[in-house]
Amino acid sequence: QVQLVESGGGLVQAGGSLRLSCAASGRTFSSSAMSWFRQAPGKEREFVAAHVWSGGIAYYTDSVKGRFIISRDNTKTTVYLQMNSLKPEDTAVYYCAAQAFKRLPLTSISEYDYWGRGTQVTVSS
Repeated sequence: QVQLVESGGGLVQAGGSLRLSCAASGRTFSSSAMSWFRQAPGKEREFVAAHVWSGGIAYYTDSVKGRFIISRDNTKTTVYLQMNSLKPEDTAVYYCAAQAFKRLPLTSISEYDYWGRGTQVTVSS
């Protein structure tokens, strides 16, 4: 059984940093994407960042480019999201997601097969 477990969320002041982790068990995702999405209160879940192991390619939504960094460890089972220069508008529940096999677009919720339960990130002004 595949499980994704997020950790690292919390409360931080604007301008601060947090590092989220997502540990996968049950399989590796060496040739597909592991990604982060977020959902703010009253809003739809949105894409934040994706990491495709083959080629080590990372993709970001425009609002986090230059502030967030997605990475994976060499075991290919843990993905991280380093969040810097946080803003109040980054407040949301952050979800880890993974694909059983690579498909596009990486920004689409429907292209992911596994989801974590989420971790709350709150940025105060």
